[in-house]
Amino acid sequence: MKKAIYPALLIALPFVASAQNGIQGILGLVQNTIDALIPIIIGLAVLVFLWGLLSYVVSKDDVRQKEARGVMIWGIIAIFVMVSVWGLVGILNQTIFGANGSSVQAPNTPQVPQIR
Repeated sequence: MKKAIYPALLIALPFVASAQNGIQGILGLVQNTIDALIPIIIGLAVLVFLWGLLSYVVSKDDVRQKEARGVMIWGIIAIFVMVSVWGLVGILNQTIFGANGSSVQAPNTPQVPQIR
């Protein structure tokens, strides 16, 4: 049990170091982490769809084609849900917090943050 404490403390060390920035620093860290994960998750959903498509094309019997069709459908649903929620959050963010109420702008595309 004591051995499990050391890795947990090691993982928590960056959060403790950023605590001197206050709650804004922690929220910024969480936002940056989420911003970095969004393109990765959308990319995984696209890979799931492509895997289903490849399995559908390669398979010869009807049972495997049916399974591959299900994988493609779930991949499309995942992509649709993620991009839709991302767009709605961007629209709500612009409507509530920005753009002076004059017009609603399309949200920026998700990108992996550049490490400098």
